[in-house]
Amino acid sequence: MTTLADLAELVRAPAALSVPGDVVAGAAAAGALGPRTPALAGASVLLYWAGMAANDWADRGLDAEERPERPIPSGRVTPAAAVGLAAGLTAAGVGLAAAVGGRRAAALAVPLAATIWGYDLLAKNTAAGPAVMAACRGLDVLLGASGGRLTRALPAAATVAAHTWTVTALSRREVSGAEATLPMRTLAGTAVVAASAAVPATRRAIIRRPDDPSAAHPERSRPAGVAAVLPAVLPAVLAGWYAARYGAAQVEVVRDPSAGRIRAAVGAGITGLPALQGALTARGGAGLLGLAVAAAAPLGRRLARKVSPT
Repeated sequence: MTTLADLAELVRAPAALSVPGDVVAGAAAAGALGPRTPALAGASVLLYWAGMAANDWADRGLDAEERPERPIPSGRVTPAAAVGLAAGLTAAGVGLAAAVGGRRAAALAVPLAATIWGYDLLAKNTAAGPAVMAACRGLDVLLGASGGRLTRALPAAATVAAHTWTVTALSRREVSGAEATLPMRTLAGTAVVAASAAVPATRRAIIRRPDDPSAAHPERSRPAGVAAVLPAVLPAVLAGWYAARYGAAQVEVVRDPSAGRIRAAVGAGITGLPALQGALTARGGAGLLGLAVAAAAPLGRRLARKVSPT
């Protein structure tokens, strides 16, 4: 009999902690943070879980040989139940996004869902796999930005997509191992990703009316002390945390590119993503929210000890 624990393992439930930060970072960058943001994050989680279930359904034959302990090949979840769950979660995710975000959110949720299924069924085992998965995460960031100016969220979407490319490229060698050149390339990519998230966003000039008191005394409109420094420092701190955690795991793969080391690096990339998302959220001007997003990173690592995120 299938249990909730079996379903949680099927959809990699703890890994969903890495998902809401996409939407939050996109909303912060686009100036769209608001009451709809949590619901859009929930829709994103549903679509993520759908992708995980569809992934294992599509891989059930390969997993029977390489990972027989997984829910489907072990017999704990039937293939029909897995694909049915994936379809139901997809419909729920798209429906929720459309209900709370209207046409603009639906216009992103539908291609996001299609890209997720396209990856699982067609692209995963091809050279296009990492790029398609990166597109999934980039669209997820833009889903959060759907209530604001999408163009402002494009840099954040590109940063998360680039990180996703590194994780996906590594994950393709979780069973067979790899040559050291692969983690060297992904490590270089991680350095670029962290650097792009650490740079504070350029502040737009504020035009004041002549009768505005702050025009005569501009210092009155400027934050002082910690409030002035925090917006510039926090993105760099969180991006450094992300780079240190995920980068250290990849350095170990360079030294020993075995399957076990690669799986550990992939896990670090998944559970460390909230720190990157937190940096991007802070870069968008929501420092405290960025800290809250980043706090999911250590929680995800603890939960990953019980249910594998890969």
